[in-house]
Amino acid sequence: MNFELTREQQMLKEMVRDFAEKEIKPYAREVDETSKMRYETFQKLGELGLLGIPFPEEYGGAGGDTISYIIAVEEIGKACGGTGLSYAANTSLGASPIYYFGTEEQKQEWLVPMAKGETMGAFGLTEPNAGSDAGGTRTKAVLDGDEWVINGEKCWITNAGYSRQVIVTAVTGKRDDGRNIVSAIIVPTNAPGVTISCNYDKMGVRGSNTCEIILENVRVPRKNLLGDEKKGFSQFLFTLDGGRISIAALSVGIAQAAFEKALQYSKERQQFGQSISKFQAIQFKLADMAMEIELARNMVYKAAWLKDQGKPFGKESAFAKLFASEMGFRVCNQAIQIHGGYGYMKEYDVERHLRDIKLMEIGEGTSEIQRMVIARQLGC
Repeated sequence: MNFELTREQQMLKEMVRDFAEKEIKPYAREVDETSKMRYETFQKLGELGLLGIPFPEEYGGAGGDTISYIIAVEEIGKACGGTGLSYAANTSLGASPIYYFGTEEQKQEWLVPMAKGETMGAFGLTEPNAGSDAGGTRTKAVLDGDEWVINGEKCWITNAGYSRQVIVTAVTGKRDDGRNIVSAIIVPTNAPGVTISCNYDKMGVRGSNTCEIILENVRVPRKNLLGDEKKGFSQFLFTLDGGRISIAALSVGIAQAAFEKALQYSKERQQFGQSISKFQAIQFKLADMAMEIELARNMVYKAAWLKDQGKPFGKESAFAKLFASEMGFRVCNQAIQIHGGYGYMKEYDVERHLRDIKLMEIGEGTSEIQRMVIARQLGC
């Protein structure tokens, strides 16, 4: 494996970094304070072809690979954690399942607009009583002629307030062993019976749209079933494996932002007649931060490379997500420590990075779930 970026990947990195510096970073504090997503940012990302990086051109994408996509996630997340989360969720959760499991008709109707930035993508998995235990899904879908009738509730769904459709997981029957059959269904957000409210007052990633969805006798065409009805559970496990690479890349981006601020501050802050960067205690913190960020980045690249090669990547995506998210929390915490009292103040931004990074240890499978996934891969 050679993780040296290709010329195209390097050019993409520079383009996304330039865009993020000019169009995302200046608004990061504002979207955090107001808890409102800047939809115009995503429209511009769509115009640049950055919302469809890993999808073929015939579906409005850029025909890129997973590595190119996670490069973009890192750079956007570095500028604003909330914007980075919505970007990652749009592609890895909202669009990817339709690309991998959808019919040609579904791809043209639902994937193309997402890749072009005409709408956002959302994936409705989590419920009040089904988070880590995705098999505990209570939302139900029953066939009535040529329509699915769906009833249930979803919570903490990213981008739903800006999406024309949400991929919803629902129980559609029973297996021979008595377990539920969980399927994925594409639900238009303007369908009668769909109620979306986006009133969560979150700790961090406040620039990302997060919603609750109530489905009351929602009727959608039978053809809106995504993929194989009986393989819905395995399909969204594959989706989550890919999503974990995104969260890992986002963690690296947020950590990189906090590290760079801490490094710069340490060179400027004078104590006892010299900059605090001259003190070994600070140097060791910065050295550990830089090392862990690079290790996490390499893990993310490996998981992305395996996915691009069509090789199994579930264990590596769990490695990357677990290590990068916990690394990110350590780095952001130390960045505040290096800033001292100033780090506790909003104007220095590092406290926002800490608030943003915490979700990375929770979303798309908690750290505890990642350890379970890894243990199972080890044959435990």
